[in-house]
Amino acid sequence: MISNLDYVTLQQLWWVLCSVVGALFLFLTFVQGGQTLLWQVAKNETESALIINSLGRKWELTFTTLVLFGGALFASFPLFYSTSFGGAYWVWILILFTFIIQAVSYEYRTKPANIWGAKTYELFLLINGVVGVLLIGAAVGTFYTGSSFSLNELNQVSWQYTLGGVNLRGLEAAFSLFNLSLGLFLVFNARVLGALYLINNIDLTEVPALEERLRKQVWSNFVCSLPFLLFVVVAILLRKGFGVDENGMVSMVSFKYLFNLLALPHLLLMLLVGLVLVIWGVFAGAKKGSTQGIWFAGLGTVLVGLCVLCVPAFNSTAFYPSTVDLQYSLTIYNASSSKFTLTTMTYVALAIPFVLGYVAYLWKQMDSRKLTTEEAMDGEAY
Repeated sequence: MISNLDYVTLQQLWWVLCSVVGALFLFLTFVQGGQTLLWQVAKNETESALIINSLGRKWELTFTTLVLFGGALFASFPLFYSTSFGGAYWVWILILFTFIIQAVSYEYRTKPANIWGAKTYELFLLINGVVGVLLIGAAVGTFYTGSSFSLNELNQVSWQYTLGGVNLRGLEAAFSLFNLSLGLFLVFNARVLGALYLINNIDLTEVPALEERLRKQVWSNFVCSLPFLLFVVVAILLRKGFGVDENGMVSMVSFKYLFNLLALPHLLLMLLVGLVLVIWGVFAGAKKGSTQGIWFAGLGTVLVGLCVLCVPAFNSTAFYPSTVDLQYSLTIYNASSSKFTLTTMTYVALAIPFVLGYVAYLWKQMDSRKLTTEEAMDGEAY
């Protein structure tokens, strides 16, 4: 029974649930990745319409999942939410801004009264696909590199990092090589997923030249992602981490995240299986005639994302470290809601499988047949 779960178990459970939502969001960034490919692979209005309308079927899912991720963190780990979303203000504002202009672009790109032209909105989609995903990667990277915040006795956050006397409010995360590498890997991985999704979703028999360009993008973007992936993985395994002792004191521990993977072998297995699935999906997508690469690479992305989000939180680790004073660092135990709140939320979470089943059903119905040129050029299209 849920009511019999102890407080620690509930805290761990909700970090896993939030991480699952975050990992699903990383898969859904195939929309953002596809948007960044538009200018490279679409050589005429017909091909542009095919890509925009294919992605337009799913863009709401990505945005909704991002909002759900933020909402789940707010309810289950309010101190982290207030510290990160309040202190790293400009990072999250820029991320949300890129998703706002994405929504506007899909709705107004082909409207008759559009005085800016379709290319302007396509530029907005490019910004969302590059800047939005890059900043999300940098924000996730702070789980490993830390942020320059402090908290007072009322848990009010103060951001300490300044540049030329200007408080950057979280933008300094983009100055970290690790954070940037993680962000760039996510950008290129999203482009791989985007190309794979378009190959799966569009009737490419009508546009064989587009199919050839998309398959080339799968391979070239995967190759571009490898240096950043290698750097991130090696850095995680070798860098010092933020360990927490039995008294709650935080200190730097050599090879902390490597020890976490060894202590939690299911996470290590998840990482390895995820990487293999991504590679499998890439090779499937680069092979002419294959359309199922998105499912292998998508599941692999979810598994890798889940591992990246869980490694810095478990095995006595501070998941949101403070570089101002280690003792301000947040753990899933000192940043969570009360036991009553988590218990109540867990009862509500029993409905999650039904929601996921409904989403899967709608997805199947929307993709029951591939998108054709005639449908993409329809007057009601994006």
